[in-house]
Amino acid sequence: MLKKRWILLLGIILGILLIPNIKVSAQTESIVHNQEEFLDALKNKEVTTIILGNDIETTQKINITREVTVDGDNHTMKYVGTFGEAKSTDNKVWGGIYLLQIYKTIATVKDIKLTGGNAAILVNGGTVKLLGNVDVSGNGFGGIELSQGKGVTNQSRMIIDEDTNLVNTTESSDTPTMWVPSDSKDAVVEMDGELKLIKSGAELSLNEIENLFSEPSPETSDKLNLIIMFGIMGIALLSVSLYHVKKGLN
Repeated sequence: MLKKRWILLLGIILGILLIPNIKVSAQTESIVHNQEEFLDALKNKEVTTIILGNDIETTQKINITREVTVDGDNHTMKYVGTFGEAKSTDNKVWGGIYLLQIYKTIATVKDIKLTGGNAAILVNGGTVKLLGNVDVSGNGFGGIELSQGKGVTNQSRMIIDEDTNLVNTTESSDTPTMWVPSDSKDAVVEMDGELKLIKSGAELSLNEIENLFSEPSPETSDKLNLIIMFGIMGIALLSVSLYHVKKGLN
């Protein structure tokens, strides 16, 4: 009996000693319902995925400086603040307001509508991965800007999943879906490992973004040109041969 008590006591002591070394599993997801909760989740480095629990409104640009996934769960994030020194409510007044600014990091943006700002997303020397339905309609200057900015040397990149549905119902010649500023270096758009260099100053519509990956590659084009050239030469030689055969028969 005494031996059993000593064994039990020893087990309790060992348990107490081991408690500080037990690792609690890190929090990975946070469901947010407003701007304050979103910013709190962004500050918490244990949170790897921020999920919108409903439509939310913001009064400031949200800066993303660490790797994280923003999952809209098919909700909307809308900017409702002001623009510029005049404190205008017109998002065509420039104020540098992006719903999300991805600064020198990697962020995944999924199933969300980003609207009401000067633009939806600024990729500032970082990478944005677009998944699911991403709607960038209703912003004053366009959808997604890929640039570097002051003191940034990393190339900006946008990765599109093959099943991504990028939407912009308000695009125009003045409000492109994606662009690279003329004062920035070239950027990259990627799909399924295929990379397309987007030149500085380029402005692309939805169709132009889609056509980036539907156009034949240079290698394919070269092969096609060779086939056409040899085909023409073959027809020409055949015509000459038939002419001489016909002449010989005469």
